[in-house]
Amino acid sequence: MGRLTTHVLDTARGQPAAGLALALFRRTGAPGEDVPLLRGLTNADGRLDAPLLEGDALRPGVYELVFEAANYFRAQGLVLPEPPFLDRVTLRFGVADAQAHYHVPLLLSPWSYSTYRGS
Repeated sequence: MGRLTTHVLDTARGQPAAGLALALFRRTGAPGEDVPLLRGLTNADGRLDAPLLEGDALRPGVYELVFEAANYFRAQGLVLPEPPFLDRVTLRFGVADAQAHYHVPLLLSPWSYSTYRGS
């Protein structure tokens, strides 16, 4: 059974990014017609308590994960410039095999981010 998960690490503080808001969308290809699938907050480990998608809900296609980076860092007490260098971090990725596990980690600081397909 396929599933989609994420994990966010705050590399500026060296710990999981707890309380970071995120949203997941399925891209339709038509401008302005993306399908919202989920909104959530990361837990103390920087993850959601359940997979973003699993089973029949995970279909081949293009998805976007949007992470509210600036709001998260402000909530940590960090003073950011206006506008912040990173406000929302949007990761667009493809799912080719809906039976596979797609893990999308985010390593995040106020000034940079990186991602990869994890396991």
